[in-house]
Amino acid sequence: MRELLWTPGEDVQKASNMYAFMELVNREKGRDYRNYKELYRFSVNEPETFWDILFQYLDIVHSVGYEKTVDDIHKFPGAKWFPGCKLNYAENLLRHEANDEACLIFRGEDKVRRVLTWKDVKEQTFRLATALRELGVGAGDAVSAYLPNLPETVIAMLATAAVGGVWCSCATDIGPGAAFDRLGQVSPKVLFTTDGYYYKGKAFETLPNAAQVAARMDGLRKVVVIHYAGDAADISTIPNAVLYEDFLAKAIPEPFVYEQREFNDPTVVMFSSGTTGKPKCMVQSVGGLLINQLKELVLHHDMKPSDRMLYITTCSWMMWNWQAAALGAGSSIVLYDGNPSYPDLDAIWKVLEEEGVTVFGLSASYIHALMAAGFNPREHANLEKLRMISQTGSALSEEGFRFVYREIKKDLHFNSIAGGTDINGCFCIGNLLSPVYVGELQAPGLGMKIECYDENGKPVRDTQGELVCEIPEPSMPIWFANDPDGERYMNAYFRVYPGIWHHGDYVQFNSETGGVTYFGRSDSVLKPSGVRIGTAEIYNIVEKLPEVQDSLAIGQMYHDDQRILLFVQLAPGTELTEELKKRIKKELRTKASPRHVPALIYAVPDLPKTFNGKKVESAVTNMINGRRITNREALGNPESLDYFEALLPELQK
Repeated sequence: MRELLWTPGEDVQKASNMYAFMELVNREKGRDYRNYKELYRFSVNEPETFWDILFQYLDIVHSVGYEKTVDDIHKFPGAKWFPGCKLNYAENLLRHEANDEACLIFRGEDKVRRVLTWKDVKEQTFRLATALRELGVGAGDAVSAYLPNLPETVIAMLATAAVGGVWCSCATDIGPGAAFDRLGQVSPKVLFTTDGYYYKGKAFETLPNAAQVAARMDGLRKVVVIHYAGDAADISTIPNAVLYEDFLAKAIPEPFVYEQREFNDPTVVMFSSGTTGKPKCMVQSVGGLLINQLKELVLHHDMKPSDRMLYITTCSWMMWNWQAAALGAGSSIVLYDGNPSYPDLDAIWKVLEEEGVTVFGLSASYIHALMAAGFNPREHANLEKLRMISQTGSALSEEGFRFVYREIKKDLHFNSIAGGTDINGCFCIGNLLSPVYVGELQAPGLGMKIECYDENGKPVRDTQGELVCEIPEPSMPIWFANDPDGERYMNAYFRVYPGIWHHGDYVQFNSETGGVTYFGRSDSVLKPSGVRIGTAEIYNIVEKLPEVQDSLAIGQMYHDDQRILLFVQLAPGTELTEELKKRIKKELRTKASPRHVPALIYAVPDLPKTFNGKKVESAVTNMINGRRITNREALGNPESLDYFEALLPELQK
């Protein structure tokens, strides 16, 4: 039996949005569901009914009703959701009263604090949307952003959606080549950017990079520059550039009219990481994105108007889009830009205390960094108002789960979630009706009919396998940009199991708890002598050692078989001695199996990661096995590969 970490009390359960939704289902359908497992089974066994009731529960604003919930639930891919329905994404996020309560709170690493009320955000959104319309931006037109995590970034997204445009974004810490590889593919009419940003106490100029990106874009009508960390007055190097304040319309039409779009029309383009080639452009729909985001925020995260959410993210990551959707629950958002650990590890925790954050989002790598540093947040900030931690990004070790309850707060909902940019949401997620067990995500999300398949494509429990989804759900991409025949889309998800979404994660379903354990990407699964090993199995053991701060395991083809290479990033002041190597191997042999023991162990100064902090095993795997690395610019630290490159002669002997 898994170690139990936390159980929601009966009062917490009955006060939750999930409980209220379950009671609605019971009333509407004459059922008597009493727990999450029963509600989940209903959601995947009767998907048309589930999504219909959810639409009503969320009170989604729409101008034209729908004919049915889905045209054909068995058409996968290609199912059309809520045909006939017309609505606007921004109208649903801004449907709450335009009052003087805080809506967007900005905290910059440079100590700047800004507060925009609901009234402020609506007014700026309408003024910006009016300016976009005057420029000729309308339904289906792309608008892009090369920006930090600013209030204006959220407002630009809302204004784009308000006029029926298609939004796409990436953060300013991405180089101009990587930014163009993403934004350039969608031919935007407008580019929003800034004059600079802060990171680790330094101001970085952005306009030269933005000028390079803009110069390569065909059909770009305007570059709108937001002042933050540089000299926005000098925009002369960028053709058709204008300052944000000068671009805003002086007057707003009364009443402001939101552009109504079909439920399945495009509203956002998300980009894959680009670590294995040019980033894929995944196009998601107005209604599909909205209903799934609100499901996860309102039901699975229990977001209410009294909540304040802060997620450590950039606008290159889907969690930025997801966090922004919390406005649709009436919640306010604390936008943090910069390094959360600058000038010290206290920094972000003091922000949580000062702003009264109730829901804090972070990554597994951040938790592991706190553990490696021996930092205990509960000793450095008053976290009385914090009721939930939402964790994603990569698989979290079992010790990481324990750390949250031991060193952050004993009585909170630790909501470990996993899904992907592909669906702009989660396949597995938490809920306030179920307990939290160590090392497990609580359950599949409502409406997500996922399974764990073995190598023969058969569902299994209590053993590792491939994560698949057997029926469609609304936020799956409606298409890929620049993929006219749908070949890239099919290759991405449906070639392994025809008619079944193959996600590429290696998981295990627990038949006793109903929870799900993640072991990393299945394309990084190791196969020494044909035995499948998830890299997370190695990380969960090795990274518990106090000497190891982080690690990366890859498979190298060697003498007609695969051998495991382990690279460790050591804690400050630690050396990779022969004694430490022996201890690492012993831990893996005794706590996993002899198959998990690496053939070689090396200490490295840094590990390659995406801009969102995910380890990029594929880059090192390709290099070590003599394959080309197609996109170094997709890495947040491409210089980290230099060390691995220097090792090649030794590894290829």
